[in-house]
Amino acid sequence: MRTPTGQLALTFALATSLSAVAGPALGQDPRLEGRVPEPTRVEIEAVLDSALALELPTEPLVDRALEGASKGAAPDLILTAVRRLAAELLAARDAMGPKSSVPEIVAGASALRAGAEPEDLAYLRALRGNQTLTVATAVLADLVAVGVPVDTAVSAVIALAEATEDVEYLAFRRNVERDIALGASPVTALGVRLDAAAEFADRPLPQRPQRPRKP
Repeated sequence: MRTPTGQLALTFALATSLSAVAGPALGQDPRLEGRVPEPTRVEIEAVLDSALALELPTEPLVDRALEGASKGAAPDLILTAVRRLAAELLAARDAMGPKSSVPEIVAGASALRAGAEPEDLAYLRALRGNQTLTVATAVLADLVAVGVPVDTAVSAVIALAEATEDVEYLAFRRNVERDIALGASPVTALGVRLDAAAEFADRPLPQRPQRPRKP
């Protein structure tokens, strides 16, 4: 079961309370001026300050705010979306390790948004070693987006982790999407392609570790 957004937001709030720095605001971004109402803009810039203090990327947060503004979202919804993304970025970075690159953190946050658990990202890091997680986690989110159940998508990406290059992950995703377009169910399409990958590797693929279900 996916970690509740509220829990991620609480994690971010606690971390920012410990990481807040005194002095002038650092997270001001001129692109927000005139796009987001003033009280909300100030609060968003406080989130950007906290993200900077925690060494998280801030550009995705600004993009999320501008996206909400361009769609005419209510200011409180824009602020909520920015805070939620900040929490997901923090959870992804903490799960994948402090040396994670910005693209890895952003893609990992997308995987969490899709329903993966932080423990899944940590296990993926352990399996892939020094290989980047950007493509693997992006493929996970893409599989969920085309209808593959979260647990099934996570298990597939983990199963391929040890011996799959980024280009092969991308080919795997394309093949699953093509099979779905031809009429296969998302689960069937993924299963067929995963079986083919296991046969090609000529060995059992690693399984997602089983954890107790959360209440």
